[in-house]
Amino acid sequence: MATALRLLEQLGDDEALSLRAVAREIGIAATSVYLHFADRDALVLAAMRRSNADLVRACDEAEAAAGDPVGGLRARVQVMGAWSREHPGLYKVLHESGVNQRCDVSFRMELGKRTVEAVQRCMDGGLAPAGDATAVALDLRAAVHGAASMRVNLPELPWEPLEQQIDRLLTKLVGVRLP
Repeated sequence: MATALRLLEQLGDDEALSLRAVAREIGIAATSVYLHFADRDALVLAAMRRSNADLVRACDEAEAAAGDPVGGLRARVQVMGAWSREHPGLYKVLHESGVNQRCDVSFRMELGKRTVEAVQRCMDGGLAPAGDATAVALDLRAAVHGAASMRVNLPELPWEPLEQQIDRLLTKLVGVRLP
């Protein structure tokens, strides 16, 4: 798994990954990989699950450490942006992979569910205008994903720090006040 994650990070494209390349990197026979994964999609899916679980855990930890609903939402979304910057190849695989169309990737819904809950906590605390937390969180995630994806795919553009853009999105889309 560690080798597959490293190669996917380097390649940024799951279609470029082969079980033979993974086996070659670890120094085992290609057929040995099939003892653990039925095919390339199964290996990529397992890597996506691991990446998603790591991202969800990091977001949860950041939100918990913030101590207040607005700070928690901000920390959660900042981690999402930072993760895309630190792992651009895995970010592309997680969000742009062909495996997304061929396999069940419902595990990816957990991050969105927790973002909705974070937005709802802000609304419930009177720290954001009341509204449909699901719609607001989806708008926020779409904007942050777009900003992160554009940075990964168009790094040559003169981007401001993602943290500043995220703060602006939180203010405009969620309606929170930031310190």
